Amino acid sequence: MTFIAPIVEGQGEGEAVPILLHRIAKHINKSEEDYTKPLLINPPIRIKATAFLKFDAYFSKHVALASAKAKERNGSVLILLDCEDDCPAHLGPRILAKAKAVRDDVPYLVVLASREFETWFMTAAVSLRGYFGLPADLTPPPNPESRRGAKEWLGSRMTSGYDPVTHQHQMTRIFDLEQAKANPSFRRFCERLRMVMLGK
Repeated sequence: MTFIAPIVEGQGEGEAVPILLHRIAKHINKSEEDYTKPLLINPPIRIKATAFLKFDAYFSKHVALASAKAKERNGSVLILLDCEDDCPAHLGPRILAKAKAVRDDVPYLVVLASREFETWFMTAAVSLRGYFGLPADLTPPPNPESRRGAKEWLGSRMTSGYDPVTHQHQMTRIFDLEQAKANPSFRRFCERLRMVMLGK
């Protein structure tokens, strides 16, 4: 069994991330010959990203809580945040180092969605055609990961706009994972989760 204790930002991610983890895990289990390993996910710990990155006490409190949950089950902590305008190559290692300084006896998986969780939906836009009022000819823009405002991009093409609480977990259930892997941050996420599940 693989156990993951996620730290996420926002109510939308709180519902969507377990769904996404289970979908990726199912794909991993299917692709690995003679391999099946169930995934158990702790209820995500929701944080405010600005406070998490800015205030050491706030960061430490939530990392310590997730780490304690992971340690109980011999699992890992997932920290999944929107990268926004930060450079993931700089921010990711900084978060990992801070987390290890809080507690270094559990593995950490730091995932930074470039630029936001919804960028993965935008990358896999073709698979969302016809859902939620999205047009039947929807295509992703060039280089989705370089664009700001994925929520706004989706909302402007939906009949009733985009609301993370309403739509994020629903889109997570249906967007095409292979299409989304055209986004480097999503592809890295899938590969790193695969390594965790395989114990590598």
